[in-house]
Amino acid sequence: MNSPTVDTASAYWLKTLDRIERTTVADPAIRVLQRGIRSLPLGGMRDLLRGRPLGHPVHPVLVQVPIGCWLSASVLDFMPGTHHAASTLTAVGLAGVAPAAVAGWADWADLPPEQARVGLAHAASNVAAVACCTASLTARLRGHSAKGRLWALGGMAAVAVSGALGGHVAYRQAVGAHARTVRDPLRARSVPFDEDRMEPNSGRPPPSLRRAGP
Repeated sequence: MNSPTVDTASAYWLKTLDRIERTTVADPAIRVLQRGIRSLPLGGMRDLLRGRPLGHPVHPVLVQVPIGCWLSASVLDFMPGTHHAASTLTAVGLAGVAPAAVAGWADWADLPPEQARVGLAHAASNVAAVACCTASLTARLRGHSAKGRLWALGGMAAVAVSGALGGHVAYRQAVGAHARTVRDPLRARSVPFDEDRMEPNSGRPPPSLRRAGP
């Protein structure tokens, strides 16, 4: 059984996510950004960025580089004589941000409203993580190891929030490899995503295409 503290924290977190899903304040900017990304002449690169050859999104694969490097750097920060190794890992993680971000934006551009809102919060958390890790690397290179460690811990906190938001989009909101399709459980096949068939202001497919259960 979960403790009352865990239950309270979970309820607060899910309530916060529900508010993000339903707030429409950022919708005009979201629509402009999505149209802009979809209009980019990426050609076949768009399918690669969205993981079509793999059959699943490539973004979760690419984020392992920055997350793994930054987590490893934070672990090394608690070990003696690892300053240079931690700095190197922080730098490699920052280098891995660009491809992961590009793939993530390619996925996000096709998300329906509720998912896009949470996805934007996910992106904002990523920006915070990158800013913290950049500050960490700068401090490390200037010989301020203690500040570098503190910034790194701040970056990992932002990564944790970002991961929770990304997991919400991928699993609780059930976004798959290609957001312009939804899964039809009755026919065990993907059917085209059609905004006209979605429930008004919900961002969810109609009841006939939802999986049974809560």
